[in-house]
Amino acid sequence: MLNIGRLGVWYTPDYLSQREIVDLAIGIEKLNFDTFWYPEGLGYESFSFGSFILSQTSQLNVASGIANIYARDAVSAAAGHDSMNNLYGDRFILGLGVSHIPLVEDFRGHSYNSKPVTTMNKYLDKIEGVELSIPKVERNVILATLGPKMTALAGKRTKGAHPYLVTPEHTARTREIIGSNKWLCVEQKVCLTNDTTLAREAAAKMLSTYIQWPNYRNNWLSLGFNEEDLSGIGSNRFLDSMVAWGTKKHISDRINEHFSAGADHVCIQPIHPDGTSKVDWNALEAVVDS
Repeated sequence: MLNIGRLGVWYTPDYLSQREIVDLAIGIEKLNFDTFWYPEGLGYESFSFGSFILSQTSQLNVASGIANIYARDAVSAAAGHDSMNNLYGDRFILGLGVSHIPLVEDFRGHSYNSKPVTTMNKYLDKIEGVELSIPKVERNVILATLGPKMTALAGKRTKGAHPYLVTPEHTARTREIIGSNKWLCVEQKVCLTNDTTLAREAAAKMLSTYIQWPNYRNNWLSLGFNEEDLSGIGSNRFLDSMVAWGTKKHISDRINEHFSAGADHVCIQPIHPDGTSKVDWNALEAVVDS
C-alpha cells in the first residue's frame, strides 16, 4: 500500500528545461520529500509526464494534481493509473478534477458540464467498472476539491481530497466532511523572503490567473474574503493568506496550521522571490529543516 507521507512538493514544470525537470525530481527525492505533485494545464500531458518522473526516481511518489477529466476518458485514466503502478512499484497517485471553464471550453473545446459533481461521479463509476487485461492494482485516486459537495464525493468514493489555494480554515472544513480515515493533501504556496514588497509582488503574479476563475472565487468568498479582497491583484490580506512568506519559522507555522487543522500531507509550492519560474531550493530546504 502506498504511503503518501507528510510533505510533498507541488510544481509547474512547463517552463523548465528537461535537465531542470530531472534535477527537480531527483532533488526533491534527495531532500526526502515524499511526493511530487504537478498540474495539467496548458503544457505537459499528465500521464506521460508522470511516467517520466517515475522513471527518473526510485522512491518518490508522483501525483497528478490534477489530471483533467475532460482530457481523457475514464478507461484511459484507469489504464494510465494501473500501468504506472504496475511498472513503477505503486508510486503513482491519480488526482482527478473537473478543472475550470476556461481550460475546458476555451482551451480544449469541450462543453463544461454545469453539474460537476454528477460528472465526476459518473467518471468514477467508469473507472471502477473497467476490466483491464493487465494485473489489478490498488487504486490510488483522490479528487481536487473546494466546495462541500465535491469534498463529500471524495470522502465517499476515493482515497481523499486535494484542495488547492486554500487556508487552514478550509483544511478543517474539509477534514470534517471527508472523515478521519481519508487522505487530506493540501497545497500551500510559500515564498522565503522577509521583503514585503517582493513577497507580495511574487504572490500577485502567481495568483493573477486564478483570481479570475469562478471556482476559486466562490470558495474564497465562502472563507470570508470579499469582492474588494479579490479585486485587482488582490488585497494584502488575501495575498498573505494564499502565500506564506517571511522567515523559515513563519512558513513552518503556516504548514503546521494545516496539520493542526487535519491535513495528512502538505504539498509545498515554492515561489521564487524574484517572480521567475526558477526552483527556490532555499525554500524547499527550509521546509525540510523546520
